[in-house]
Amino acid sequence: MNKTEKIVKQVLKTGIISWLIVLGLWYIASLFYDEYFLPSPAETFGGIATLIKNGTLSADIIASVSRSAKGWLLGIIIAVPLGLVVGSFKTVRWLIEPILSFMRFVPAIALTTLFLMWFGVGDSSKVALIFYATFFSIFINTIAGVASTDDSLPEAASCMGAGRLRLFFTVTVPSAIPNIFTGIRLGLSGAVLCVIAAEMLAGNDGLGYLIQSSKLYYKTSWSFAGIITLALIGFIADRTVLFIGRKFLKHFGVK
Repeated sequence: MNKTEKIVKQVLKTGIISWLIVLGLWYIASLFYDEYFLPSPAETFGGIATLIKNGTLSADIIASVSRSAKGWLLGIIIAVPLGLVVGSFKTVRWLIEPILSFMRFVPAIALTTLFLMWFGVGDSSKVALIFYATFFSIFINTIAGVASTDDSLPEAASCMGAGRLRLFFTVTVPSAIPNIFTGIRLGLSGAVLCVIAAEMLAGNDGLGYLIQSSKLYYKTSWSFAGIITLALIGFIADRTVLFIGRKFLKHFGVK
């Protein structure tokens, strides 16, 4: 492979070419429509600049990120220990599984009305919805992680005199960490998706509200601004979590 081919390969790896193609196709498509239907990249970035200048975008980002983080962290705090316990006892798992299999197919958005009645129209209902959206991904993956523990490991530890509690912390938990980490990443995606839906249906700030309310001002570019910002936040958050996992949990098998 010569030097030119290496450079081309490196450029392709960065994804710059892909984004340039997307922007080019977007620009060409925007020539056939007005700004209200399909704003051009320049009009969209102009809308982003306006929202940054008047402070709307930063306030909405803070609101959405704060709600997502609260619901997601609450999901981790509750789902991981509960999943470890349920996964460790087959009798408990048999009791929980039918309910779990039923509830996990109820989307969080379907519970919006109930949560608004139970928790009010403030942040509590939105955080509760996000918690619900993240809980099952983390919980199910944690149980799967416990269930996938190699049977020979507890047996070997027992032969060396390890008690049940020690087996749990030295064998079960470490073996389940890769699955738990996968559940945490999936839960993060669920948190980002759910916060937007919640803010669109019942909110007065946040990126979801920005996307929803842009139609009132005939500013489709603001809607695009919210969507792009959301995607960027989700991407950065996922990469940050993945970096932390690979750095600190590598010896547990997280890749």
